[in-house]
Amino acid sequence: MPPPSASASGRKPSGSALKARGKRPRRTLRQIARGVRRRARRLAGRLRGAYRRSLQLRVVTSTLVVSMVVVAVLGVFLFQSITDAMIAGRTRAATAEAKANVSSVAGYFTVSQNDVPPKGGDQDTAVSTPVELAARALAERAGSRYDVIILNKSRVGQDRATGNIDVASVPERLRRDLQKSGSTTLSWRQPATLRYLDHAEPNQIGFVVGSLVFSPDGTYEIYHLFPLQEEEETLSSVLQLLIIVGAGLVLLLAAIASLVTRQVVTPVRLARQAAERLASGRLEERLKVRGEDDLARLATSFNEMASNLALKIHQLEELSQVQRQFVSDVSHELRTPLTTVRMAADLLYEAREDFDPMAARSAELMQAQLERFESMLADLLEISRYDAGAATLDLEPVDMRDVVLRAVGDSEALAERHATRFELRLPNEPCMAECDSRRVERILRNLLFNAIEHGEGKDIVVALGADRDAVAVAVRDHGVGLRHGEENMVFDRFWRADPSRARTIGGTGLGLAISREDAILHGGWLQAWGSPGEGTQFRLSLPRLAGSELKGSPLPLVPPEVEMRRTWRGQATPVLSAAAGESGVFDVD
Repeated sequence: MPPPSASASGRKPSGSALKARGKRPRRTLRQIARGVRRRARRLAGRLRGAYRRSLQLRVVTSTLVVSMVVVAVLGVFLFQSITDAMIAGRTRAATAEAKANVSSVAGYFTVSQNDVPPKGGDQDTAVSTPVELAARALAERAGSRYDVIILNKSRVGQDRATGNIDVASVPERLRRDLQKSGSTTLSWRQPATLRYLDHAEPNQIGFVVGSLVFSPDGTYEIYHLFPLQEEEETLSSVLQLLIIVGAGLVLLLAAIASLVTRQVVTPVRLARQAAERLASGRLEERLKVRGEDDLARLATSFNEMASNLALKIHQLEELSQVQRQFVSDVSHELRTPLTTVRMAADLLYEAREDFDPMAARSAELMQAQLERFESMLADLLEISRYDAGAATLDLEPVDMRDVVLRAVGDSEALAERHATRFELRLPNEPCMAECDSRRVERILRNLLFNAIEHGEGKDIVVALGADRDAVAVAVRDHGVGLRHGEENMVFDRFWRADPSRARTIGGTGLGLAISREDAILHGGWLQAWGSPGEGTQFRLSLPRLAGSELKGSPLPLVPPEVEMRRTWRGQATPVLSAAAGESGVFDVD
């Protein structure tokens, strides 16, 4: 029997099963929301980057925002003024018309209802009551422009209304205010919503003008209800026109700002591009000069600066070439007389026992200074090869542990004379790397000699670490240390941290400079850290494969114990890197 399917067993297929069948698993709402947020953040980041990079976009955006605010304020003010003027004019006209209507029909209410003959008499006089006559007269005057309502609380059935207007359209507040006033010469008006019976017409916004008329049958309330439908339509058209004109004005101002900004930004952008090309080494780059305005003078000044800079760089290049050639020639020319002097000095040094003490001491001093002179000459030749670009690497896979041990072995005699011990921290597994072992050993010897020179007889820690992409060697001493800002100066040629401090080893002052050139030739780093009273640490980082890019180092530049002390004091947050493999500690006397 075939195995039961996922649906038959009651279990839902997993995402991997759906992918295997060629179906994509359904995404949940949370996943969709996360995706939308990621895209929104990415889009916002791009917009922020474009806004920060573009001067023209910032100016146009600022102009657009300011223009929108100004146009909105002016539009609201203008629309409010038009509305107030239109409503005020309509209200004055309606109030005057309501007063005239009330004055014209006041005579109808002077006749008492009891004085009206019964129906059946003269059809022209007995068919209507005074209220009906007044309502008919007011309806003829109103036409379709407004409606009239006549109310009398003392007589039931005397209420009249023209058209289909609902009596409930009269606000109760207006009735109370009108009844309290008790005056016929004062008209009261109030905004209201006009309602119609049987929904013959839709409700409208309007206002009501009320007046009192006194008669023998009681007090009559006459209300004129004026709709504002036409005014509302007019104001709606005005508002639409203001919005269209305002939007057009804002867009026009943005276009003008873009055009004006473009005229200023384009020459600045061209100057920026020319400066970038000039900084990249294209010294022949120049700007086109158009006109005689400030931008034209800027282009002229830029061209003059570029010409002077190119001239100075050319002069410096020639001077540097002459200096390098001079050092190279002098170094080569000195080798022949130095060889002769060296041979004579060796004879004198070997026969020093037959000399008197003063002559023997002179032979020893001459031998020592010749060795130092030979070392300096060798360093000068090496520097000249780097300056000429003639230095090459003899690459081979080597175990960095062997390189470190050979460098430490070459430094043991000097360390014994300074009562210094080496503490080695080497991994148990091989640390293979493609490098020039001779140059790497020279780097490590220079670092060890420097640590012995400034270590003040304290132990020197040599650590080796490796990860998948890089190997690193750190040389740590506990001597005088470096002041702030000297981490890069220590690699300058002939630089000394304390000129008054005498050299006990007699170095040439070129060792660290050559070491940095050797590290750069390998595609690696040579970095220094130091703090007064806490010593120094030099870290050499090299890629495992020659030619690969070095992205990090397996060893920290700041010693872990120093970082931990700063963390306990609340000065920093520790950032530690662990070396691959287990570490062992070896003491070399």
